[in-house]
Amino acid sequence: MRAHIPNPIRQYPYPHEPKEKRGTREKKIHSIMGFSKDNLIGFLLALSSSAFIGASFIIKKKGLRKAAAASGVRAGVGGYSYLMEPLWWLGMITMITGEVANFVAYAFAPAVLVTPLGALSIIISAVLAHCILKEKLHQLGVLGCVMCIAGSVIIVIHAPQERPITSVQEIWTMATQPAFLLYVGSVIVLVFILIFYFAPQCGHSNVMVFTGICSLMGSLSVMSVKALGTSLKLSLEGNNQLIYPETWFFMIVVATCVVTQMNYLNKALDTFNTAIVSPIYYVMFTSLTIIASVIMFKDWDGQSGGSIVSNICGFIVVLSGTILLHVTRDFERSSPFKANAGNYAPLSPSFSAGLCNGNGELPNHEEEDEPCSEEVCLRRQELYP
Repeated sequence: MRAHIPNPIRQYPYPHEPKEKRGTREKKIHSIMGFSKDNLIGFLLALSSSAFIGASFIIKKKGLRKAAAASGVRAGVGGYSYLMEPLWWLGMITMITGEVANFVAYAFAPAVLVTPLGALSIIISAVLAHCILKEKLHQLGVLGCVMCIAGSVIIVIHAPQERPITSVQEIWTMATQPAFLLYVGSVIVLVFILIFYFAPQCGHSNVMVFTGICSLMGSLSVMSVKALGTSLKLSLEGNNQLIYPETWFFMIVVATCVVTQMNYLNKALDTFNTAIVSPIYYVMFTSLTIIASVIMFKDWDGQSGGSIVSNICGFIVVLSGTILLHVTRDFERSSPFKANAGNYAPLSPSFSAGLCNGNGELPNHEEEDEPCSEEVCLRRQELYP
């Protein structure tokens, strides 16, 4: 009879090692070989969030067109007939579903992984608009989509593992460490300077003022959302965190930051062209969120230098693709060759106030007198990318 030869791959290489040490070693091996369970859940939630939000733009645009055809008054000029259109509400429900998925994703995965994936919603909306709404996607726009996907893959591959958190008080300890308190203090001081000094003087002439306020407050809102989401996750698992005042404090911070963020984002969109606001906002918001997360949650602790550099490179690739996609979409909308080859059509300096009220209408390339920016008004990155 042939002797049984144990499989060297399946057999644990350290049979006499204590169980505690063995568990730590297995976790390290699992982290090296691939995603942790929480990271995988967070990644899938962020991916589904982008899909839902990207699709919601198209569904709502179809609903807006249908409502405009029935009433004769477009939402872009003050019509509200879309509120009676079931298709528009389906798009709104789809968008809310995406936002909820994004909220939950922060409870499972680090912000370094979740936030940059917000760019995928732009790709999905652009591709669906090209296929369903017959809105032309420029060849360079296709390149931008490919760059966003490639950068996202790099970020996902080299994403840090989520640190296990057992209570909201542990998060509070992270939030009150000197390095993060210094960051929070710097943000608050900068926001007050921008609001009370620069906004009255040059807020309507310099895009960095309103966009800077949104991005700075957005980075704090993401940290609070992650803290609140983790608290709710632990509570649902049976470890009630609602009895601690820290949970309610994070909830108040979320509400304050989001209201401030949305207020000044609408001002930015009402003053400047979408093609200018969107890339700048994405760059500043995502960069500041990653910095805040690295300081508070120590996302890059234990990461090799190569993984950190790969994360940064992936983010730069996503950033470049996002800017390229926005620039080419605006080029299609305002190309001077459509009407007069000898005249240059400048970017529109302002938008109708109705475009930032959340009706979700996408830009219509055929109606040059009514440029729209609702896609940006609804994008997930307004609250957390």
